[in-house]
Amino acid sequence: MTLTELNQLSKSQAAAWFSECCAAPVWCQKMASNRPYGTVDSILVYATTVWANLPNEEYLLAFEAHPMIGDIASLKKKYASTSDTAQQEQSGAQSAEPQVLQELAQLNHEYLAKHGFIFIICATGLSAQKMLDALKSRIVNSTTAEIKNAAQEQIKITLLRITKNITSSRQPTGIPHG
Repeated sequence: MTLTELNQLSKSQAAAWFSECCAAPVWCQKMASNRPYGTVDSILVYATTVWANLPNEEYLLAFEAHPMIGDIASLKKKYASTSDTAQQEQSGAQSAEPQVLQELAQLNHEYLAKHGFIFIICATGLSAQKMLDALKSRIVNSTTAEIKNAAQEQIKITLLRITKNITSSRQPTGIPHG
């Protein structure tokens, strides 16, 4: 998708496009309503601003669109439009030792039981061990703290997805390729 194409979509089409980057409905509507965007950077700035001002309920809706780390099958069933993206983002978990994956799965379930949502981390470029270490350090936090931590990780994921989905075209976007 080029920046021009994104700006020319209908509001509902643009909201659907943004939902592939983040599943918070209010965020998607605000992103679609703010068009046209002049640069990819302007999208990223606005995305961050909108995200920071959403209620926790919207964060929780966005978190629901993620699979547990390493559990791509659950995502394919629930959110087909983002399953390939999540699989690429979680590639570090695919080559992990079975013991690390088992511990990730176990602690993910414990985290879900404690906090009511799955562990969210921007997994791009992280090994399964680093994700496990982060999970171990965060599982002890309060749910209030974890909503904040997960929201910070979610916006990182969202910004990466926006950048990737716009810059994957051959059109100039305002952000250098490389």
